[in-house]
Formats: sequence, C-alpha cells, structure tokens
Amino acid sequence: MLTDVLVGVEVLCSFALILLILLHSGRGGGLSDMFGSSVGSAAAGSTVAEKNLDRLTVTVAVLFAFSTVIIGLRWG
Repeated sequence: MLTDVLVGVEVLCSFALILLILLHSGRGGGLSDMFGSSVGSAAAGSTVAEKNLDRLTVTVAVLFAFSTVIIGLRWG
C-alpha cells in the first residue's frame, strides 16, 4: 500500500518536473515572456515569477529524489 503511494508520488513528480523545466526560460523565452514581459536579457532571471518557479522546481526535485531513495530502500 505504501509502495503504491510512493510510486504515485514518483510519477506525479516526474510529470511536474517535466512541466516546470519546460516553463523555465531558455535564451530569452520561458515564463517571463509568456506573461508579456519585454525586459531585456539582463534581468531575465530576476523576476518574481522566475524566482518562484525556481523554488517550486527545486522543491519538486527534492521530493522526487526523496521518493526515489525511499522506494529503493523498500525494494532493495
């Protein structure tokens, strides 16, 4: 039962990470351009939206890594 929940968390985290990473700005694109921000590339990563996106991505990545380790310990 617990393993099924952990695998579900793992799958949700993996899809969330794919989505969050694709939302990050590349060479002048990404989340900041989606909302119409026309600020130059000097401040491309300093918007509040980008900082919150960074924090959310790191949080989901840590949750993904934690669930991977727990699944490995349970099955190993």
